[in-house]
Amino acid sequence: MSDHETPDPARPLLRRPEDGELIDVAGVAHFFRLTGAHTAGHLAFEEFSLAPGVIGARPHVHDGHDEYFYVLEGELTLHTGEGEVVAGPGHLLAATRGTPHGFRNAGPLTARALCLYTPAGYEDYFRDVHAAVAGGAEATDALLEEFRGRYRTRSLVVPTEPFPASRTAPGPEKRSS
Repeated sequence: MSDHETPDPARPLLRRPEDGELIDVAGVAHFFRLTGAHTAGHLAFEEFSLAPGVIGARPHVHDGHDEYFYVLEGELTLHTGEGEVVAGPGHLLAATRGTPHGFRNAGPLTARALCLYTPAGYEDYFRDVHAAVAGGAEATDALLEEFRGRYRTRSLVVPTEPFPASRTAPGPEKRSS
């Protein structure tokens, strides 16, 4: 199935490793494996990567969908609304509606992560920003804020740049037998 065909709801959908839609926005390579077109709007699923020093998303809040980040490689410095945490492989951040969040790669290696959006639809934000930049617009904070507003998302002003002081995410919890 191509990215523009309608899936058959009576059959499971198998996506090959190369199946998806690549949307490069401001130094972040978003590879959408599933979009709302594949899931009847229930969710969108992407793998993304960003090089060291790249800000993936300045702090913001979604009022219309939830986002779940799962780090595969490298490190993401995640804004949590109360500061930052450094998250490495295996860490999961749930940014539910109304939860301030943002991310950047402050580490020395390219970071790769998965992101699940529910419901789907926010993939159109990335399409819109990509189209604007491809048409000659600069990805300024004002432009991003304008596009975010179209998708029930608002920018969040934090006291220091790029984000408040960071700390390392806690390791695995020890469980008693």
